Amino acid sequence: MTKFELHITITTDNSTAISVLSEHCELSVTSIKQAINKGALWLTRRNKTQRFRRVKKALQLNDELHFYYNEAVLSQIPLSAKLISDNSDYSVWYKPYGMLSQGTKWSDHCSITRYVQQNLSPERPVYIVHRLDRAATGLIIVAHTKAAVKALTAMFEKRDSQLEKHYQIIVHGDHSAHAQPEIITAEIAGKKAQSQFNLLSYDKTNNLSLIAVKIASGRKHQIRLHAASVGLPVVGDRLHGDKTRYYPETLHLQLSAVSLSFCCPLSGEVKHYQLPCELMPNLEKVIVQLTQ
Repeated sequence: MTKFELHITITTDNSTAISVLSEHCELSVTSIKQAINKGALWLTRRNKTQRFRRVKKALQLNDELHFYYNEAVLSQIPLSAKLISDNSDYSVWYKPYGMLSQGTKWSDHCSITRYVQQNLSPERPVYIVHRLDRAATGLIIVAHTKAAVKALTAMFEKRDSQLEKHYQIIVHGDHSAHAQPEIITAEIAGKKAQSQFNLLSYDKTNNLSLIAVKIASGRKHQIRLHAASVGLPVVGDRLHGDKTRYYPETLHLQLSAVSLSFCCPLSGEVKHYQLPCELMPNLEKVIVQLTQ
């Protein structure tokens, strides 16, 4: 798989991204255009760097192009998200397994932000407010104005007391043998972290528990690490879970952000969003996949 980077300073008038990149690499014009459309090109102008897709727009002297070509990344097929609620200034979406919260320098075509930009009508600017792991599913908010992204991001960063995020996980093991609720405070990467686990249901035959989770901190992979730390690895967790288990490729990480409640910092209204039943973690479906 081809992978390379180009960093080019523009030294001639009336250059375009296509003409410049064609001179500096062996890719076809079609391949270059496809890569640019998927977010592989960045433009630096007067100390500001941003993704650039305007292939026919004339560049300025001293502009810098940054082209990040990774065939393996660009060949990935973007998934479809589901609109839960459109509130004009922001929208709430279901992010599926495997979709990024935002792009990387190599592309953004498999991210929720790019998906929203291409599929929300009427078209609006798109700003990321908070993140979900690529392997996790569930509710995510995308802002469409600078005022909305500023207010909503501040709400998430401050972990406002009126903001509640609830998750559900399916784990290997019997959570009924644990305290209810179970408060887990194991540090993550040397930082304090707290998660609250409550059992929703237990399947004794297959030794699987469906657990509701609320977190009081937002450390990377917190829920997965805390579940593993108490001997209840999340089903499908190939990174932090039970690595001796075999999972079919179709069985994804069983961790989902299932509800969001908050007082909207823009309108003052109390908002509550919940995943439809068909998108919630489902013990019966997981059992079928594990026993096939």
